[in-house]
Amino acid sequence: MKKNRIKKLLALVLAMAMAMSLLTGCGGSSSSGDSSAEFGNTDQTEFYIMGGQSSLSSGYDDNEVLNQLQEEAGISITWETMSESLSEQVNIKIAGGDLPDAFMGVGFSNYDLTTYGEDGTFIDLTPYITEEYMPNLTAILEEHPEIRSAITMDDGCIYGLPAAEQMGTAGIGDEEDYSIYSIPQYSMINKAWLDYLGLDVPTTLDELHDCLVAFAENDMSHTYYGNDEGTTIPMSTGFDEWCWGQNIFYAGFGFTNWTNDVCNDLVLSSDGTCSFVCVSDNYREALTYFHDWYAEGLMDVEMFSQDDTQLISKCQQGYVGVSTWWYIEELMGDYADDYVFLPILEGPDGTYNVTLRDGGGTNSGNLSITCDCESPANLLKFFDLWYDGETVMQLQYGAIGTYFTEQDESGKWVSITEEESQELYGKGAGELKSTLEVYGPKLILSEYYDEYFYMEDRAIERLTDLSEYWMSFVTDTTTYPIDCVFTADELDLIDRYKTDFQDTVAEQEGLWIKNGGPTDEEWESYKSNLSATCGMDELLECYQDAYDRYAENAEE
Repeated sequence: MKKNRIKKLLALVLAMAMAMSLLTGCGGSSSSGDSSAEFGNTDQTEFYIMGGQSSLSSGYDDNEVLNQLQEEAGISITWETMSESLSEQVNIKIAGGDLPDAFMGVGFSNYDLTTYGEDGTFIDLTPYITEEYMPNLTAILEEHPEIRSAITMDDGCIYGLPAAEQMGTAGIGDEEDYSIYSIPQYSMINKAWLDYLGLDVPTTLDELHDCLVAFAENDMSHTYYGNDEGTTIPMSTGFDEWCWGQNIFYAGFGFTNWTNDVCNDLVLSSDGTCSFVCVSDNYREALTYFHDWYAEGLMDVEMFSQDDTQLISKCQQGYVGVSTWWYIEELMGDYADDYVFLPILEGPDGTYNVTLRDGGGTNSGNLSITCDCESPANLLKFFDLWYDGETVMQLQYGAIGTYFTEQDESGKWVSITEEESQELYGKGAGELKSTLEVYGPKLILSEYYDEYFYMEDRAIERLTDLSEYWMSFVTDTTTYPIDCVFTADELDLIDRYKTDFQDTVAEQEGLWIKNGGPTDEEWESYKSNLSATCGMDELLECYQDAYDRYAENAEE
């Protein structure tokens, strides 16, 4: 997105005005409510906000929760929200200087926030995050300083309000809190087929290989389910997909290179050292090993091109012996009872290692106030209401009386059942949630599940599986912190290299699994290209420096 020089000039003028009224500059907090009130304290009560919405939403004009909050804050909002072409329309607004008062639910990256903060398109919100204007958020940031750290850019300014959904094993009563995303791919195998063939659930990759061979040779889809001859697919997944990829099977070679929100293939060791697994000898060995499976017809030839709908269709027709997904029931449908989880499988050397995936971190890209807003204070009073636990519950799922039907004996709200939702609204509970959900700066803290409402049943099920089954295979819980804050130069470097680096690695990984390799010459050429052309060394230095600062700040 192009910088707006006019906005930058305006920002300088505004900064001078702020200097007259604020006792602290960018990144600081005003020492008195009166001083901050002088900046932007106008009579503006009508606002125009542009942003995103669910594809199932009918818009926010008639949203019961939002209308109640506007009335409470004494303001009126004109909404322009969309589910398609959002980025394009936002770019047009910013490039043309025709700005709304705020952008909501856009999902700006830290790079975007820094860029638009520096050029004056977005204002610094720090002066308004006080007990006077935003008491709810101020209290949260005092209790959770890591959230303030995550939304504060390198220049010390806050250009967007925090949003996060902290959903982890602590929400189901565990002492340790592991994110629901820690192990995104749950691998599963058709135990009914194993029992029919007299085979045990495999515990090693070599044993799984033999099971897949037996599935193919006995055409188990045809033999056991009566499907057409030749319909058996021993193993089908996506390729480098976050919950339905092949990556969990790499654990037998010492890593699981899940797609993630920082940088694919980046790992942090317990000693604080960052590295890329895609240039390790273990990675090379894994690709050579799984090429043999692919060449034998054990892995779906469409794994590199199919989407999740195609995978689900194959599984729910009884064609697939082994796959990966968020949980068994959704993927396998009527055949779900025939499947069990696979353990994390040992590799050829008898060991394994699971690299945990970073969790859903805090972001600040879902609500930014623009320099065209005459009264940020009035608008931010409205958004501070979002940081009440019972309110954010309704913004996420729907109003009390619609999605939440009653309170239990502990005072926690109970959500609508699948059957009730179908009967009352003609749609499932998940679809109802998507219809009612409001995009924006929603901060759902772990403690809200104890105080206000329950997790969705599906989330409880998945976290229970994570806690009771999958975490037993994890010996090192070190993860690269998703909330690391990067400097403007680092963000520029990441923006320059990250996509090309990730695409090059993924493309070559797929080619080697399909075609075989790499030879020594190919391997050296690949590593050289990543360094010389794709910025691998610069990226690694960038991520290491950001982590070192994060670790130093955490110690302080």
